[in-house]
Amino acid sequence: MRTHYCGQLNASHVDQIVTLCGWNHRRRDHGGIIFIDLRDREGIAQIVCDPDRPEMFKLAEAVRNEFVLKVTGQVRRRPVGTENPSMPSGEIEILCHEVAILNPAVTPPFPLDDDNLSEHVRLVHRVIDLRRPQMQKNLMLRYKTARAFRRFLDDHGFIDIETPMLTKSTPEGARDYLVPSRVHPGQFFALPQSPQLFKQLLMVAGFDRYYQIVKCFRDEDLRADRQPEFTQVDIETSFMDETAITGIIEQLIRYVFKDAIDVELPDPFPRMSYAEAMRRFGSDKPDLRVTLELTEVTDAVRDVAFKVFSGPATSGGRVAALRIPGGASLSRGEIDGYTEFVRIYGAKGLAYIKVNDVSKLNEEGLQSPIVKNLHAQALKTIVERTGAQSGDLIFFGADKTEVVNDALGALRSKLGHEKGYVNGKAWEPLWVVDFPMFEYDEDEKRWSACHHPFTAPKDGHEELMKTNPGECLAKAYDLALNGWEIGGGSVRIHKADVQARVFEALGIDEEEQRLKFGFLLDALKYGAPPHGGLAFGLDRIVTMMTGAESIRDVIAFPKTQRAQCLLTDAPSGVDERQLRELHIRLRQKVETQVEIGKAG
Repeated sequence: MRTHYCGQLNASHVDQIVTLCGWNHRRRDHGGIIFIDLRDREGIAQIVCDPDRPEMFKLAEAVRNEFVLKVTGQVRRRPVGTENPSMPSGEIEILCHEVAILNPAVTPPFPLDDDNLSEHVRLVHRVIDLRRPQMQKNLMLRYKTARAFRRFLDDHGFIDIETPMLTKSTPEGARDYLVPSRVHPGQFFALPQSPQLFKQLLMVAGFDRYYQIVKCFRDEDLRADRQPEFTQVDIETSFMDETAITGIIEQLIRYVFKDAIDVELPDPFPRMSYAEAMRRFGSDKPDLRVTLELTEVTDAVRDVAFKVFSGPATSGGRVAALRIPGGASLSRGEIDGYTEFVRIYGAKGLAYIKVNDVSKLNEEGLQSPIVKNLHAQALKTIVERTGAQSGDLIFFGADKTEVVNDALGALRSKLGHEKGYVNGKAWEPLWVVDFPMFEYDEDEKRWSACHHPFTAPKDGHEELMKTNPGECLAKAYDLALNGWEIGGGSVRIHKADVQARVFEALGIDEEEQRLKFGFLLDALKYGAPPHGGLAFGLDRIVTMMTGAESIRDVIAFPKTQRAQCLLTDAPSGVDERQLRELHIRLRQKVETQVEIGKAG
């Protein structure tokens, strides 16, 4: 029905007769001449309706917002001084010869150029929301990004293979979404949290380069960068070590950013161990654009009178300092605001010292309620290590190591962006490597896998799995970008004896191994190749590219933070007959109200 898209027309089409189809974005009547801004997925074209064609003009007068139109006319240059450089078609307009109303429309629930809509309204009316130019751009960029992933992987010998959506429930760190089986009463499928086990099976089967852009499902608490269903670019390869895998993945992500948004990422990406990242930034996905760093002072405050510091320092916790250049100018109200912020991450408070005069390391030169409880050597060490100067402020975190890292790591990023402690670079990628193999679960009193139980240990660390699991490092790697983890993976275990040692360290007995992972363990016996891979979060990457505040702005039909679809009103109840077919009976929650002081 059309010859061109609206947004693709430009001065090279002058004098051509074109036919366009789209929606009336805006109609303006200027003293007998009607202007229609016709919109489609590629942009907007200005249509000029002249009264010299009475029949066409009469139809144009009847056009209202969001009417679906077909327009035929001649492309001409706009009069000098009326060009719109912000539009690709801003140099031209179409003199309308014919207009057809393909479908009228009721008044939309909101104007498409309203930028102050609540997210609730947008999600209830998602179809209309998706017509907004920004949302059209977001989803077009998502398509271009996925296309770039496919192009690179196809060109480098990776094969797109689908894996099952209905699979076995296996422990992968989050709750599974379960699907009841009608054919097998009382038994359930699980929706995959990732294709992890299946892509390893594909490596054993000989498909040495696999990829898939695939939906994954996790029943977990949501936030801005999480959805119950999300999309990842899943990649696995055989006969490549950790260095080779991260090398080709680095080429891939550099290609994707160049192809999708014309951004040249640095070459090569810097690398940093997990231990260094946590020590310097309190995060395993640090935003390197922020120039602030944490400083270790645990050893310097072990014997101070201030129990808030000496307590964690002598009981296996951490005391770290965060120097804010020029931060002595922060008001008490601002400091109180940051104190409330770190409480979100479990911190009990936020100690600080204002360095008014660095030459006087006492209460005369240092302003803080805690100075009197810190001896001279501790103050001297803190100032020297942080490099503090007159006019600076030093924040402190003192608690369990995890709490200090989470709180000061988040504060570092917040302060950096709010107060301008940034290096001016738009994109800062970072490989974080040498992750711990295990972490100790205080509640369960046992070791658990930091990634999953099929991650390979570093060469030479196999014995540590038995003697000192906490010191064992994994062949695991994450790719961080501007403070977001956009991808992560590892080299997998392919030898049965190493896998047995991992299960032993995790306290998983043979019966549990067979129950949860038997199909994979059996496959690994038949000549499994060395293999490894990585998965990218497509939603997160596109969110960063667009500058959107939430991944919901780059997903066509997302869920809310309560895991609901406001457009379709899902989840919802189902018919009793369907439940009977699935052999499911819902438990009714009985609530009894007891009136205080009244018997019976």
